Amino acid sequence: MDFALPEDLQDLQRAVRAFAQRELAPHAAELDRHPRFPWPTLRKMGDMGLLGVMTPEAHGGLGLGQLALAVLLEEVAAVDASHAVIASVTNGLPQSLLLEHGSDAQKERWLEKLATGAWIGAFCLTEPQAGSDAAALTTRATRVDGGYVLDGTKAWITSGGEAQLYLVLAKTDPAAGARGVSAFFVEKGADGMSFGPPERKLGQHAAITTSVRFDGAFVPEDQRLGSEGQGFVMAMGSLDGGRIGIAALAVGVARAAFEAAVRYAGERHAFGQAIREYQGVSFKLADMATRLEAARLLVHKAAWLKDRGYRVTMEASMAKLFASEAAVAITDAAVQVFGGYGYSAEYPVERYLRDARVTTLYEGTSEIQRIVIERQLRREFDR
Repeated sequence: MDFALPEDLQDLQRAVRAFAQRELAPHAAELDRHPRFPWPTLRKMGDMGLLGVMTPEAHGGLGLGQLALAVLLEEVAAVDASHAVIASVTNGLPQSLLLEHGSDAQKERWLEKLATGAWIGAFCLTEPQAGSDAAALTTRATRVDGGYVLDGTKAWITSGGEAQLYLVLAKTDPAAGARGVSAFFVEKGADGMSFGPPERKLGQHAAITTSVRFDGAFVPEDQRLGSEGQGFVMAMGSLDGGRIGIAALAVGVARAAFEAAVRYAGERHAFGQAIREYQGVSFKLADMATRLEAARLLVHKAAWLKDRGYRVTMEASMAKLFASEAAVAITDAAVQVFGGYGYSAEYPVERYLRDARVTTLYEGTSEIQRIVIERQLRREFDR
């Protein structure tokens, strides 16, 4: 059993770490205070291939796997979670579903734009009344001559209003439940498509999040992905990769908080010695390090298995559940190590805490992950 990353991936990891420190770190605090979509730095990420990690080179990507994406997302998130979640989403369902289920014409039309960062992709599943209960969505796609008309509202869409391509799930047969859901690609600027104002969020401020509304928006038939009724199944089949990506993001944020706490604990003195010499602090650092290592191992295991063709529904949910909750615990502990300074925007740990909190919510809440894990256990032990 070899836990070492392949040498070429280690080289890429070092390159991305240096890139993130050089290009992203100088802007992270300012983007948090004055939110805006970070197009200039996203373009640079696209130039490095970070927005098309798993897309084949023939379509402008790096042609790597899920483990590579997890490793690189951690490096980005360790500097700025907003850049990481934008990258996770556009690398994820828009491109992965295009690769797996898209027609040759659809791949030719959109994949290279997404993989190179010329375009950003978004995924539209959640609705105001249908978050965790995704099969209860009410957005309707009504067949008309030449295509479909979309009506409905999507909520909490990462890169909403900024992305150029939206993968939208809508009901083509409301009576069929999840089997009546189909998937459509909609380009920004389509008639009848509009966006709500950016949501005011606790963290990840530069990852602009909006609602997306469809009022009689026409979508040509050649922009449907797969067959009618396949949308929900296709999307759920790809959520494992999305959960691994968010878990990797959580590890990155947690690592940044841990490293900041270790440095501060060595520099800050109280009663004549560095505060890390006191058990109250040193035990916190030990717990943080242990949680961080366990979270990363769960992420890498799930990604490694996925790259080898295994079904990883349980492993991806375990990684997402543990890594997200570990990130919240680690960032909270970092604030405690910093004391009063941890509560101040003078230091980044308060931002890390705010950025970490949402990782227990999006891409399936912790409660949903526990349901998924238990269902997988039941199938395994009830055989």
